[in-house]
Amino acid sequence: MTHEELITLLHDQTIIGKINDVKTLTQQGLDAGIDPSDLLYKALLPGLQEVGRRFETGVFFVPEMLIAAKAVAGALAILRPLLAAKGEQKVGKFLMGTVKGDVHDIGKNLCNIMLEGGGFEVIDIGVNATPEKFIEAIKKHQPQVMGMSAFLTTTMPMFKVTIDAIAKAGLRDSVKIMVGGAPVNQAYAEKSGADAYAPDASSTARKALSFVGVANDQGSQQLADAVNTIMDVVGKVKE
Repeated sequence: MTHEELITLLHDQTIIGKINDVKTLTQQGLDAGIDPSDLLYKALLPGLQEVGRRFETGVFFVPEMLIAAKAVAGALAILRPLLAAKGEQKVGKFLMGTVKGDVHDIGKNLCNIMLEGGGFEVIDIGVNATPEKFIEAIKKHQPQVMGMSAFLTTTMPMFKVTIDAIAKAGLRDSVKIMVGGAPVNQAYAEKSGADAYAPDASSTARKALSFVGVANDQGSQQLADAVNTIMDVVGKVKE
């Protein structure tokens, strides 16, 4: 199989969400000497964009969108270390987690992709993260920026609870705090005491970069468009 044929096949398998095949083809491409950036920008992300186009025209629905995103996430787990090795020095550390009581992680994970693409080292403490877990991670990793995600209106109050706990621990001035999630808005972020609200993955990366004084010239508009297409659908999913 030629490089062009493998890239085409990876693109096509991404569109139909063949998770195992996408991971296998990604590894085969690397073994064959294809540049990791070519696998990402010529196959995986164009595949996601095509999935988004088919969703917008009514050919695909939410399940097809999410399974394609999962397929790309599996490939990115293979590509990230290689892409990072080729990139610039990390611009800073970003601590990420879904608040206590909430186990949704799709939006959080897509934000992580954008943040890593922007040059951050992302420390993801997962879902159902208690205030104590955030505090422990701040002390251990000393991130410049921290993000909290909430998908449910019932878990949104944990933003303020967590921020208040961080302040009580004497750590509030050491980290910029961002919040986001499907039901969240700017007004609620301000009410919670956060430094910023981000409505999608692309703006999360842009705002985080601004906090560490870096212009967003490391990111890719193609990556932003693809991830935000998926984020648009994540906001419509009712779990």
